[in-house]
Amino acid sequence: MTQIDLVPVKPTTAIVGEDDAGTRKSASSKWFRLLVNDRVAAAAACVLGLVFLTAIFGPMLVGDLATKIDLDNSNQAPFTFAHGWANVLGTDPLGRSMLARLIVACQTTLSVAIPAVVISAVVGSAIGMWAGYYRGWRETVAMRIADVIMSFPSLLLAVVVLYVFSPSAANIVLVLAITRIPVYLRTARAESAELQSRVFVDAARTFGASANSIIWRHVLPIVLPTLLTVATLDFCYVMLAESSLSFLGIGIQPPDVSWGLMVSQGRTYLHTAWWLSFFPGLAIVITTVSATILAAWARIATDPAQRWRLTVPQKRLSKFTKTGKRLS
Repeated sequence: MTQIDLVPVKPTTAIVGEDDAGTRKSASSKWFRLLVNDRVAAAAACVLGLVFLTAIFGPMLVGDLATKIDLDNSNQAPFTFAHGWANVLGTDPLGRSMLARLIVACQTTLSVAIPAVVISAVVGSAIGMWAGYYRGWRETVAMRIADVIMSFPSLLLAVVVLYVFSPSAANIVLVLAITRIPVYLRTARAESAELQSRVFVDAARTFGASANSIIWRHVLPIVLPTLLTVATLDFCYVMLAESSLSFLGIGIQPPDVSWGLMVSQGRTYLHTAWWLSFFPGLAIVITTVSATILAAWARIATDPAQRWRLTVPQKRLSKFTKTGKRLS
C-alpha cells in the first residue's frame, strides 16, 4: 500500500478573513489613488483634515489663551511676533488671541454642523428608502411631510424657532437637522423607488429575503455614494446657516464663540481692526470651498461612467477635453 501524506489545511474562516482584508486594503488603496490623481481634490481633503484635527486637538493645545484678557495688547495688528506666537493673527478689543479664538471657534462651528448633517442624513435617508421601497401610502405620506417642511424657508424657520426658544447649540442642531431632512428623504426615495424594481432586488425577494434585509444589503450600498455627496454639500449649507444665525445674534451666544459670531463681533471694527472679521470669514470660505471641491470629486469617483477621468493624468485629460476624443 502506498503511503498518503497528509497536508495540513488552514481553516476556511482564516482564508476568507484574509481575502476580506485584502479586498478592503485594495479598495482603500484604489480610492486613495483616485484622490491623489486629482490634485485639487487632494488639497481640499488635506484642508478639511487639518480643520477637523484643529477642532479635535486645537482647544487642548491653546488652553485658556482664547479667554485670557490682556487690555494692554488690545486690537494688536496681525503678522507680528512681538507679543508672542499666539498673537500672530492679532488680538481683539479685549486683548484675546485671535488665533486661539479661531481654533476654539472651529470646534464650536463643527460641533453644530456635523451633528446636524448626520442626524438629518440618517433620518431622511432611512425614511426615504423605506418609502421608496414600499411605495403606496407610505411614499405619499413621507413626500407630503417633506413638502410641508420645504414650504418654509429653512433659514427663516430657524430664525423663528430660535427667537421663540432660547438660542443654544442644541437648539441650532435640532432646527437645522429638521429643516434638512427633506433633502435626503427625496433623494433616497427617488433612488430606492428606481431600485426596488431591479432584477437583483426581485431575485433577493424570490429567495425569501425580508424587506429590511433587501434595503440594508442591496439598496443602501447603491444609494450611499449619492447620499454622501449630498451630505458633503449640505455640510457647507449648515455651516453657513449657523454662521448666519450667529451673525444675526440668535445663534451661538457668548461666552461661547463660533466663526459666525466672531464675524458679527468684529463688524463694528472693520475700519480700525479689519482682522477681527476677516480671518473668521476666511476660515468659513476656505472650509466651505474645500468641502464643495471634495463633493465634486466624490460625485465623479462614485460614478462608474465618469470615474475614468480620475485615472487619467491631468495633462492628458486637458488635451482630451479640448479635442473631445476619449483616451484609450
